[in-house]
Amino acid sequence: MYTGNNLYPQELTLNFGDTTLELDVPEGVWNPTPHGMHLGNMILTLDLKNKEVLELGSGSGNHTILISKQKPKKLTVTEISQDILSNTRHNLLKNDINLPVEYMVADWTHIDKGPFDVLITNPPFVKSGKRYYRYFIDSLINDTHKLVKHGGRLIFIQSSVADVKKSMNLMKDWGMDVKIIGEQKVPFRDYYFEDEVFMDTIEKTPGAYEKINDQYIETLVVFEATLP
Repeated sequence: MYTGNNLYPQELTLNFGDTTLELDVPEGVWNPTPHGMHLGNMILTLDLKNKEVLELGSGSGNHTILISKQKPKKLTVTEISQDILSNTRHNLLKNDINLPVEYMVADWTHIDKGPFDVLITNPPFVKSGKRYYRYFIDSLINDTHKLVKHGGRLIFIQSSVADVKKSMNLMKDWGMDVKIIGEQKVPFRDYYFEDEVFMDTIEKTPGAYEKINDQYIETLVVFEATLP
């Protein structure tokens, strides 16, 4: 399932605890991955009631639906194109979500809205399209103070291959109170091995992966950081 460019069309049924989602994913929209599944399960544990929430990168809308079920006061979602946002909206309607949602075409953290109580996202990494793989993670952390209120929360997922310690230290440098609210170990996806530069990069990253019975294993980490 998680091979190649992961942009192929399919109809999906996804289970998050007792919650079942039905998604239509057209060609060109990124299919949910283990990162997305793990973050989705963590979203269901969050207290978002009456909060103003920003989701960066709504994709197929799986997280948007789960956030909506937590009854935020207001939800704003972004994507890089109107076509992807239209797919997000389609899947919310397909799953009977009636919460008013504001849809914005935006390039990552470059939005003229906020500040919000909570920011939730799954930053690109392996398929970021950037030579510096941490670009979206670093820019997220560095720009969070522009998007989130004092005392608000930043919630995002990343892999151990992206250097968990580096992210924690950067958030602490910004004065954030950081904790890990969920971890999950999963095998590497096939397309990791297709990127020789990526594989060489993670060899230099402490704690990037484990090798168990000749299988490469990454650890997915969900951060919750509270702004000062």
